[in-house]
Amino acid sequence: KTYVAAAFPSACGKTNMAMMVPTMPGWKVETIGDDIAWMKFGDDGRLYAINPEAGFFGVAPGTSMKSNPNAMRTAETNSIFTNCAVTPEGDVWWEEMTDAPPAELTDWLRRPWTPGNRRKAAHPNARFTTPARQCPVISSEWENPAGVPISAILFGGRRAGVVPLVNEALSWQHGTFLGAIMSSETTAAAAGAVGAVRHDPFAMLPFCGYHMGDYFAHWLKVGAQADEKQLPRIFYVNWFRKGPDGKFLWPGFGENSRVLKWVFERVTGAGKAVETPIGRLPAPGTLDLSGLRVPADSISELLRVDIEGWIAELPALRTHFERFGTRLPQGLKDELSALEKRLQAAAVGAGR
Repeated sequence: KTYVAAAFPSACGKTNMAMMVPTMPGWKVETIGDDIAWMKFGDDGRLYAINPEAGFFGVAPGTSMKSNPNAMRTAETNSIFTNCAVTPEGDVWWEEMTDAPPAELTDWLRRPWTPGNRRKAAHPNARFTTPARQCPVISSEWENPAGVPISAILFGGRRAGVVPLVNEALSWQHGTFLGAIMSSETTAAAAGAVGAVRHDPFAMLPFCGYHMGDYFAHWLKVGAQADEKQLPRIFYVNWFRKGPDGKFLWPGFGENSRVLKWVFERVTGAGKAVETPIGRLPAPGTLDLSGLRVPADSISELLRVDIEGWIAELPALRTHFERFGTRLPQGLKDELSALEKRLQAAAVGAGR
C-alpha cells in the first residue's frame, strides 16, 4: 500500500479524494481520514501520520452519489447535518444532492422553498458530520497508533488558470515553498468575496495558532534534519483548471486516480517527468488516459506551464511573503528568487 496526505483549502476536494472511487481497473482507495494528519518520524526515518479524529466533517452541497458515493453511504445513518434544507418527510437535502430538487422544501432558514426560487435551499457551507467507522472504505489502519508511512504529500487549491493539473516539487525546500504560496479561489467555506484568489499557505490560514513564518521554518527544519530520500515527495495539484468557455478541463472525482497513479509511479521511480521552471510535470504519454474522453487540447492545456501567467503572479507572491516580515525563512526567499530566474530564462528562450 502507498499512503498519501493532502492539504487543500475548504471545499476543494479533501473528502472526495479521501473516499475516492477510482475509475481505473485494479485500483482501490482506502480512507484513513479526511481532515487532519498528525505526523512524526518513525524509527526507520520516515514520516508517519495518524488520524486524530473520530469522524468526517464535510461540505454538503455538491456531495452526491455521483461525486462521492462513499460519503453518501457513510452519512446514511447516525449523522448530524447543519444548515441543510428539509423535505416534507423530514429528510435533509442540499444542492446537487439529486439530479432534480424536490418539489417542496423548507430552506436552511426555515422558509418555504420551491425549485423556482432563486435563493439556495441549503447554505453553501452546509455540513455533514458522521462517524468514520461507518465509511465503507475505511482502512483497517485508521486507528493504528503507530500511524502509516507517508510517501507523498499533495498541496492544492481551486484555480481556474495558471496552476497545472499536477506538478512535483524539485526538493523538500521547493515543496515547502509551494505549500507557502498555495492559493485558491475562495468558496463559501472561507471568509471574504467568493471567487477571489487568496493565498492559503498549507491550507492552514484559518487554523494556525502561531506565526506562519515560524510554521514555514518548522517545515524547513523537518527537511533539514531528515534524509531527503526518506521524506515524502511533495506535489501541487489543481483539479479545477478551466478552459476559455469557463468549463472544467478535467473531469475530477474518480478520474483523479489517474493523477495519483502518476504520483505513485514517481514515488517508486517508474514514472517519467519533464523539468520545467515551476517543477516536474508528467512526461508526454505518462499520464494514464486510457478510456478517458477528454480532448487532446484540454490535456495539453492542463499540463501546460503558463510562463506568462506565473510571471504575472510574481508581484503578488512578493506581497504575500512581505506579510511575514523578518520571520520569513531565507530558504523561501531563495526559492522565490530561483523561480523568478527560471521563469525569466524560459520567457527569453521562448522569444517573449
